[in-house]
Amino acid sequence: MYDSTVVIGAQWGDEGKGKIVDFLAEKADVVVRFNGGNNAGHTIKANGETFKLHIIPSGVVRDKQVVIANGVVVDPKVLIDEIEMLRKMGYEPNLVLSANAHVIMHYHKIFDAKTDKTSKIGTTGRGIGPAYSDKAKRTEAIRMADFVGNAFDLRLSKILESKKHDLLRYGVITSAKNFDEYRQSLLGEYRKYADFIRPYVYDTTLIINQALDEGKNVLFEGAQGTLLDVDHGTYPYVTSSNTCAGGACTGAGVGPNRIAHVIGVTKAYTTRVGEGPFPTELKNDEGELLRKTGCEYGTTTGRPRRCGWLDLVILKYAKMVNGLTNLAITKLDVLSGLEKIKVCTSYEIGGKKTDLMPSSAEELENVKPVYLELDGWNKWSEQEATEIARRGIKALPEQAQAYLKFIESKSGVPISIVSIGAGRDETIIV
Repeated sequence: MYDSTVVIGAQWGDEGKGKIVDFLAEKADVVVRFNGGNNAGHTIKANGETFKLHIIPSGVVRDKQVVIANGVVVDPKVLIDEIEMLRKMGYEPNLVLSANAHVIMHYHKIFDAKTDKTSKIGTTGRGIGPAYSDKAKRTEAIRMADFVGNAFDLRLSKILESKKHDLLRYGVITSAKNFDEYRQSLLGEYRKYADFIRPYVYDTTLIINQALDEGKNVLFEGAQGTLLDVDHGTYPYVTSSNTCAGGACTGAGVGPNRIAHVIGVTKAYTTRVGEGPFPTELKNDEGELLRKTGCEYGTTTGRPRRCGWLDLVILKYAKMVNGLTNLAITKLDVLSGLEKIKVCTSYEIGGKKTDLMPSSAEELENVKPVYLELDGWNKWSEQEATEIARRGIKALPEQAQAYLKFIESKSGVPISIVSIGAGRDETIIV
């Protein structure tokens, strides 16, 4: 028998999945990243150090085998920089990289940055969308197997020929002569990346399934959040991959019957980066207080996050599309010290209440959140947080316990983990 857990974001990303994956990785054998690219950012605080990871799974800090699976798009330079950063910090990544993962090229990043100036989707400019577009197009993509193989030069040359118009249009090149210079420069740069990465490239689908067959504990790490899923999120203000739990199956190459648990990570409030609807957003001093107290700035971009109260309509939607078996609540400490806390329990649309998620971003933009106000609790220090975590859930202030029970009862999902601070030892197992 095998055990496997998928960890996904139940909001718009930035929920603290990195800490939860790092925490759960203590008992895992393999940690798998199954979607997205270096547009994700997972921050881990452990052993007195802070790790900011973008592409390598969070389990690397636990010295576990970590897998970048086929559903991920990989910027070779970012991956190499991250490996070297970990080495300098004393960690040699036990990493395998899927031969079927797709490569983010220099021109993808240029196209991404240029098009977002007109589309206003709010991308990170890391080339993620254009790389996934080429993957879907099939004729202009480069997989890791191609990248580290003998046919890379020929394949890249053909792709650049087909992209010559776009390279000129977006100012990557300025003339036919410049095109050949760009091609030679790109080949030289990316050959070096390929030489570095080649030893890490494997058939990761086989590795993951063999681990499950052997009864090993496999942890699947999602990037971004449910509401950024390209199919089930607030389209078009979404990312380019499947961020929901089902993405673990296609993004890692495992059958759905091999997934035992799905943990949805949600903050005790809500944040969002970039454009798009956000019903509970606080554009006032309360929102600024949440941002300041929670250090709400993007790990990847540094952009300030939009902040608002917890939205239970979104949480129940996340339960439905992911099949959540458990919740992990993060940043409960950010709410400590507030006299009153609001929770959105439903929406008002055209004078009528609903607890169902609207089907379009336009509809969601126009909903009016319906709030319930709950009592807050006294602020605790970092030292007190460690002691509370050691003693367990009953050591929390009564009002904080009541807040968690309210989330459980309204979402219909049991809470199994509560984070009350940034460190590993500031975590409660319920």
